Order: sequence, then structure tokens, then C-alpha cells
Amino acid sequence: MASNILFLPFRRTNAVSMSAAIKQYISTKYDQHPDMFKKDLDTIDQIRSNAVNSLEAHISGVQKLTLYAAQLVWIGGKFPIDIGVDFTWYPALGFNTQNPESQNNLRFELANILYNLAALYSQLALSLNRSTSDGLRAACNYFCQAAGVIAHLKDTVIPDLRTTPPEDMDTMTLESIQQLLLAQAQECFWSKAVKDGLKDGLIAKLAAKVCDLYDQAADYGTKSDIISTEWIHHMTAKHHHFAAAAQYRASRDCLDKQKYGEEVARLRDSLVCVNEALKESRWINKIVLADLNGLKARVSEDLKRAEKDNDVIYLIPVPPKSELKTLDRAGMATARIPQEVSDPYSALDGKGAFGQPLFARLVPYAVHVAVSIYDERKERLVNTTVIDELEGLTQKLRDLLQSLNLPGSLQALEKPLGLPPSLNTHAEEIRQQDGLHKLRRSMHEISKLKANDAAMYQEGVGLLKTEAEDDNKARLKYGTERWNRQPSREAAKNLYTKVDEIDGYLKSAASSDDLVKNKLKECEGAIEILGGTARDLESYVPNSKRTTMTPAVERAVDGLRSALSEVTKLEHRRKKKIQEVREKVKYDDI
Repeated sequence: MASNILFLPFRRTNAVSMSAAIKQYISTKYDQHPDMFKKDLDTIDQIRSNAVNSLEAHISGVQKLTLYAAQLVWIGGKFPIDIGVDFTWYPALGFNTQNPESQNNLRFELANILYNLAALYSQLALSLNRSTSDGLRAACNYFCQAAGVIAHLKDTVIPDLRTTPPEDMDTMTLESIQQLLLAQAQECFWSKAVKDGLKDGLIAKLAAKVCDLYDQAADYGTKSDIISTEWIHHMTAKHHHFAAAAQYRASRDCLDKQKYGEEVARLRDSLVCVNEALKESRWINKIVLADLNGLKARVSEDLKRAEKDNDVIYLIPVPPKSELKTLDRAGMATARIPQEVSDPYSALDGKGAFGQPLFARLVPYAVHVAVSIYDERKERLVNTTVIDELEGLTQKLRDLLQSLNLPGSLQALEKPLGLPPSLNTHAEEIRQQDGLHKLRRSMHEISKLKANDAAMYQEGVGLLKTEAEDDNKARLKYGTERWNRQPSREAAKNLYTKVDEIDGYLKSAASSDDLVKNKLKECEGAIEILGGTARDLESYVPNSKRTTMTPAVERAVDGLRSALSEVTKLEHRRKKKIQEVREKVKYDDI
């Protein structure tokens, strides 16, 4: 069907069995039996068949292609790219579309799948009703996604191919296709702006950007051996068409601003551009040609009226083209890579429509052994040479201080009015943290969370119970021969197991909450005194008089206090270092 925009045709392939090659590779290279992965082996052949047979403009094909592409990326991390399957694909562009190319390369397969995804997006855009604003918006989005997939193919997949890319996937061809798709996305946005009646100045900027994108597409196309002359003529005609459209809209903006001389100059340039586009009339289709003739008729009519008005009424000099200000550009089309393509691992998280990655449990035996040995040696090295050594030194230091009755004897010597400095420090920390009030608020918030969790759990249990009752009623009503589905507890075995686990978690959490409440009740009085005023604390602790010290003793006490402060800092540094080492060990994953 003729149209004023172009679409990418699909690449075709032959049926192959990936499962046979993967099964053979697992048998020879892994310490796990291939039968463990029978379901995955069947699945990979099925999703390939679904993907390569999605050769019509239907939205369901997007998920089939992106699912297979994501699994190919994942499998590429489990197996070598030359897994042993010759993937055969027929080119979609150029002069050799009947001559297939075969490569034993998973990335070659991925490149072809992503190309077909871009083709599908372009054909979805073409299939929409672009006579409505919603249709134009959706078409623009599809073209932007198609351009994003081509950009990802060009910048990420092809450079990592490790073999010569197909002749219709060279850099110049992919660049031309990407710019063409962006030009058509921008054209859809321009059409929507015209349909919505936006200002002529803005429409002119949008058209100027369309003109640039078609020009870039045609330029790359001429440097490609694959892009057909028909497409190049189409892109060239479109380039001149939108140059004319931009100047035409700019002339209408000049008319609104009473710039009559500039209006005539831009209309003349618009007519020159549309005539340049019409030089391609032998090679473009009838719809594009009709668009050009319609634009030429409007431009000619407005130019005749503008020249007459300016010659008779306004008499404003018409500036030459070289003095006309270059039109600003408003680019609204960008290459948007779908997340399933740019980050396929996030799509294979088991929660979305893509499900779990295939062969996830496949790990070579040698890797198991190596990881086990590494973890054991790592733990032994860290514990014996770092943590045990630091903790042993700290314990010796504490034993020495205890034998010297420090810091207790120092606090007893210098405590002011019966309150040791450590007690004052502890009380101040509790006051700064809002003491008992903060603990009570926390307990109240925990109670609310507990109630919410219990309500959600009971709701879920109630739904399961209702479903089980309905199942039993149907079984009693229709009999086991007619009502032959599994009982609810067997059909949803994993779900019932999860319910029991959650029940255990909730009971354990309730027991822990009760323990914390009892401890808080026991310590409530002491915490309230420590969090109160200094006067309340002083009245609670028995007072004693300060010991009179000689100057020599004062100096000795100061030196001892400084030494104890350094010891405390040293302990804190050691604790922090031990924690850092443990964190590094925890997150060290080979």
C-alpha cells in the first residue's frame, strides 16, 4: 500500500534447533546432566519460533521479539557465542535478498532479532490511523523506539559481533535507517502540530528539523551500498518538501508580524524548494507527489497575493535569500531504546512477563569447587590475620585497664558531686535522642505496622480459604469425574507453603515484640531519669565530696585522662576497621 512514509521490511530465517546444540554443549562442558534443563531446552526453541514468525504488524510481536532477545543476551553469558548452531537469515534490504547468510554466532542471531524488532515498530507506526492526533502521537512514539533499537544495534551489538557484520548492517546503512526513522517521527509530530493548530512559527521550526533529518538520512544513504535509489530519491524529495514547508510556515508568521517584504522572500524560497522536490517526481510515489503539488499550489497562490499586496500597498523592499535569518530548529524526535533492549537483565527478574532467565542453575562444577575454596581461604585469612589479631590486642588492653582499676578509680577521684563524667555523657546522649519518647514512638509505629501486616495476611488467608471452599462445593456438586482439577492445597502448593512461612514469621516477630516491650518496661524508670533534667539525676544518685588533690596529682590525673581518651579512640578505630573488613568480605563475590 502506497504511503508518504517508509517502513523497514522484516528479515526472514530458517528453522533451527538450538536445544540440540545446547544439550550437546552441556553434556561435554558441564558437570550437570542436560535432563535437568529439559524445560529450558524446550522453551528456547519455542520462544525462537514465536519470535522469528512474528512477521506482521501486531503489537503482540513486540513481547515475543524482546523476550527472545533478552534470553539471547542472558544465554551469551552462559555459553560461547559459537555454540554450534548455524543461524541462517535472508537480508531485507539491498539486491541480495534471496541470498541467505549463515553464521555460528549468537550475537549474529541477536542482531537479526533486534533488526526485526525495529522493523516491527516501523510497521506498527505505518498501520496506525495518522489522521488523528492520538494516531500521530502513537506513530511518533513507535518511530522513536524503532530508531532507538537501530541505535542500540549499531552502537552495542554490531561492534561486539566478532565477525563481519551482514552487508545490510554496515555503519552507513544503519545510520541512514536511524535518521530516516527519526525524520518520520519528527514528521508525525509536525503533522500533529498542524492538526492541533499550533502557531506558524513553531510549525516552521518543526518542519526545518524534519528537513535536516531527511537530509542526513539521504546523505548516509548515498554512502551505503544497500539503501536503494528509490529510498534516496524519496528522502531527497522529503528534504526539499519540508524545506519548502518550513519557509511557507515562516512566511505566514511574517504576515502575522507585518513583515511583508520578508514574507515575499520566504515564499519565493519555498517555491524554489518545492520545485527542487518535484525534480524527483519520476521516482517518488503518487501520495508524496500529491503532497508536493498541493504545497506548490498553496505557495504559488500566497506568493501571488503577497507580491501584489506589497507592490500596491506596502512597498517594502524584498530581502535576498542570503539576508534571511536561518530558521531555528525544534527537535522533538529522539532515539528511545526500550528498557527491555537496553537492560535485558532487569526484564528477566522473574516478576514480569518475561519470567525467569533460562539455564539460570547451570554452573560448571569447577566453578563450584573454586568458589568454595576461595570463600574458605578468604574467611580464614581475614579472621586469623586481621580480625582475631585486632580483637586479641583490644582484649589485652582491657585486661590491663581492669587490673589498674581504670577508668573507675579515675572517675571516683574526680567525680563532681557524685556524678561520674561517663554518667553525665550517657545521660546527655539519651536526652539528645529524645530518650523514652523516641522509644515509645517507635513501639507505637511498630504496633501499627504489625496490625497492617496482620490484616493483609488475614485477607490473603481468607481469599485462599474462600477459594478452597468454592472448589470443595464444586467437587461435591459435579463429582470428581466432571470436576477433575487438583484440590486447592495441591494446585497452589507453593502459595500455601508461603502462607505457613509468613505465619511463622509473624509469630516470631510477635514474640520478639513482646520481649522488647518487657525489656523496655523493666528499664523505663532508669531511662526516664537519665532522660530527665540534670537536677533530677543528681537527686537520684548519692552525692560525695570532691577529693582534694595536690598539683602533682592533678598533673598525673590529666595525663592519665588523656591516655584513657586515646585508648577509647583506638578501640573505636579498631571496631570500625573490623566492620569495614567484614563488609568487604560480605560483598566480595567472584
